[in-house]
Amino acid sequence: MKHLQSTTTLANGVQMPWLGLGVYKVKAGQEVIDSVKAALKAGYRSIDTAALYANEEGVGQAIQESGVARDELFITTKVWNSDQGYESTLAAFDTSLNKLGLDYVDLYLVHWPVKGKYKDTWRALEKLYSEGKARAIGISNFQIHHIEDLLADATVKPMVNQVELHPLLSQVELREYSIKQGIQIEAWAPLAQGHLLDNEVIKEIALKHNKSLAQVIIRWDLQNGIVTIPKSTNEQRIIQNADVFDFELSAQEIASIDALNQNHRFGSNPDTFNF
Repeated sequence: MKHLQSTTTLANGVQMPWLGLGVYKVKAGQEVIDSVKAALKAGYRSIDTAALYANEEGVGQAIQESGVARDELFITTKVWNSDQGYESTLAAFDTSLNKLGLDYVDLYLVHWPVKGKYKDTWRALEKLYSEGKARAIGISNFQIHHIEDLLADATVKPMVNQVELHPLLSQVELREYSIKQGIQIEAWAPLAQGHLLDNEVIKEIALKHNKSLAQVIIRWDLQNGIVTIPKSTNEQRIIQNADVFDFELSAQEIASIDALNQNHRFGSNPDTFNF
């Protein structure tokens, strides 16, 4: 990966950018429009949204106003828990597509493994994939046992699993399993919702490279083969977060960051989440 538009190849051959913009908790309307347009202007080509975020329309408007060709973009959205199930997922997808103003999405994800529903939801995603409405399909917040259960009946293997992942929750076992399965891991909350931005270990590494703590964490993701989607609504921060291709962490620095793992979640646990 040499620049912001560098991609990883998913199991089906689709190219997915290593670095994108996440828009969780970015307000609908002007805030999300401005954030997405700033990212696209800075060279980002991957935008990650979801039905839950209630800002798909703004993402779509920003895409339209950006002037960037559709085939250069990688747009992800997700089906929310209350819409899971076969027919309801198909309907939810149409709603998302309409809000985005697009003919297809590049990646459609099952947002959470809702017990008793995610297999039917996955069947709907397989249909959308077969019809070309989603260039790739995947899952989010699935643990190994959820994936094993899904694979028992799936005809298409998930291409991506987007999970909470940062140096305090490094998900090593899940990452190793995903490599064996050919499933690309993607990190949400890569900056641990700001909880790592005063970490002394990362601060020392950042000073050595003349980079921000966020840049060091993003670089840690990339060197570990993790797709990452840091969120920001600040144009300078959006630009700064992408300025991570002119330095490299040493093996010792990677190991120092790896050692910060506490298996600590700031988001919900998929096994105890109140669906």
